[in-house]
Amino acid sequence: MALQTLKDRLDRIPPASVRVQRAVGIATVVTQSLIAVTGSVVRVTGSGLGCSEWPNCLPGSMVPVEHPEYAMLNQWIEFGNRLLTGLVGVVAIAAFVLAYLDRPRRARYVRLALVMPVGVAIQGIIGGVTVRLDLLWWIVAVHLLASMLMIWLATLYLNAIDEGPGPAVPRGPAVLGRLLPVLAGVLVGLLVVGTMVTGAGPHAGDPATPRLDLPVDVLSHVHAAFLYVFLALLVAVGVILRRTGDTPALLWRRYAVLVVVVLAQGALGFTQYFTGVPEVLVSLHVLGATVVIWATANLWAGAWERPAVVREGERVTVPA
Repeated sequence: MALQTLKDRLDRIPPASVRVQRAVGIATVVTQSLIAVTGSVVRVTGSGLGCSEWPNCLPGSMVPVEHPEYAMLNQWIEFGNRLLTGLVGVVAIAAFVLAYLDRPRRARYVRLALVMPVGVAIQGIIGGVTVRLDLLWWIVAVHLLASMLMIWLATLYLNAIDEGPGPAVPRGPAVLGRLLPVLAGVLVGLLVVGTMVTGAGPHAGDPATPRLDLPVDVLSHVHAAFLYVFLALLVAVGVILRRTGDTPALLWRRYAVLVVVVLAQGALGFTQYFTGVPEVLVSLHVLGATVVIWATANLWAGAWERPAVVREGERVTVPA
């Protein structure tokens, strides 16, 4: 009865404007990306164990304090990353609330929005395990890959704001729908090997952390090979779009953005490799990875459409 009463009260709350929903959707993608980038700053500055415990920063203290073994700067870098997680969580909760209150309620939109706060909670647990395992390379890799997955899902959530409740139908050529999952699979391989390169490289997050015992040069070449395959698939996507005379402009725009950011990310990666992996380029490379994830997910979302929503001023209605 209490739950039903709460539901009835929630149902009486007017939905937020589409503009507000989009703003929160964009904030969700941005904060999910930002937490990945600040995590890389923690790693390259050797601040991963600046806070030696979780959820406390140091024994008996939730916040950084003077300590003979942990530099104050390293403590605040790690603690700042933890504080940012709180902001990510607030935005994620707002995303779900706005999706739930929207009328008429769309199941897919609500499900994607619900993933946001649930994902943040899971990431918090992974972060705590990462600290307790003293930054072992594989758990750090899991932590980063989970962030990349959240960026992908946040991008789908942002697109879902303007989608109707119907089944997905191809917006462009049908073969594109079969090629994009292959592209996404290669991207997963690219990211996984990238985390292995980092695991074997010099930036462990803490000088005492054991590294992945594999040759960095070999891993870097495998990483580059995945990039070449990804680029080849992008060329194939471009050929498919070109041969389809009625390809929507939206698909062309999203495809062009993806090509540009992948080429920029590849150039940054090679520069990073040939300059000895400087710290600032590591964080820029992680930033580039978040943009590649967003652009790929955006193209993925653009390749399908659902029955369009009808705008009545700032309100959203779904055609019968």
